[in-house]
Amino acid sequence: MEANSQPNLPKKEIFKQKNYKEAARIFLKKYGIVLILLALFILMSILSPAFLKTRNLLNVVRQISVIGLIGMGVTMVIITTGIDLSSGSVIALAAVVAASLAQRVGWDAAMYPNLVGLPVIIPVLVGLAVGTTCGFLNGSIIAKFKIPPFIATLGMMTVARGLALLYSDGRPISSLTDSYNFIGQGEVLGIPFPIIILVIMAVITHVLLTNTKFGRYVYAIGGNENAAVISGLNVGKYKVLIYTYAGLLSGLAGILLSSRISSGQPGLGTGYELDAIAAAVIGGTSLNGGIGTVWGTIVGALIIGILNNGLDLLNVSAYWQQILKGLIIVAAIILDERKNR
Repeated sequence: MEANSQPNLPKKEIFKQKNYKEAARIFLKKYGIVLILLALFILMSILSPAFLKTRNLLNVVRQISVIGLIGMGVTMVIITTGIDLSSGSVIALAAVVAASLAQRVGWDAAMYPNLVGLPVIIPVLVGLAVGTTCGFLNGSIIAKFKIPPFIATLGMMTVARGLALLYSDGRPISSLTDSYNFIGQGEVLGIPFPIIILVIMAVITHVLLTNTKFGRYVYAIGGNENAAVISGLNVGKYKVLIYTYAGLLSGLAGILLSSRISSGQPGLGTGYELDAIAAAVIGGTSLNGGIGTVWGTIVGALIIGILNNGLDLLNVSAYWQQILKGLIIVAAIILDERKNR
């Protein structure tokens, strides 16, 4: 009769085997998304030699900087079981307002390229104020009137886009100053300035979520809002702060995007809110709330960026790219649901 080796193993060995399996499961749960990023990076490197060029890799990170910024705000919102559909439209509104204040002075900017407009700090601060105001209104409506975040931010999405079209009369605002364009196009020590901004804001947001009372309350609201209320937490106040911060990041993204293309356009940011949500979900942020990290969202944004860039280099149709991105989002949500069960 064939012997069964498992029952004859010492209890200590069986315990070790279980520990190894549990450790592997925990490792994959924690770092699985990083392994996927590495696998995708290696695959694109093999399929396209141009992918590994330094300039191309910097362009990938430069391109995902906008998605990364609004993705960090969306991550906070989703942790509290909310959603923000307005970030793309807020980008457009902040972009056209900031660009209108960053134009060159003169009757004809093309004839007088050396003439400058207002100090760059003014359009930047006004653009940030526009985004912050939109976020504050989102949070206030959700907290005060108990309107579902989906509905409140959907309304803001429509209003902000309409205001962007009204403010710009539906036309691009160009002839921007060099100092403003530097924000999206400049480099510091060979590193594109948008990447520097993304890293700085990622560090700030990470510290906010992991090392402050504000961050603890964000996770507490997402983990169990009723328990947070019973424990005396002012949930409404912190929801307003969370959406306000998300709006601030959207305003910054609008400034970054308009300066990168040297134009404030009312159509900017269309669909960006969906990419930001996708980055957060792919990065491990749970739609059920209470779970999410900044670095996970950045990794999720990098996966989307590498996928878009690699498929472009391989001349894959943009239509197929949309289909593939949608399948990845659905797969990430299915994995999230299985993990929660």
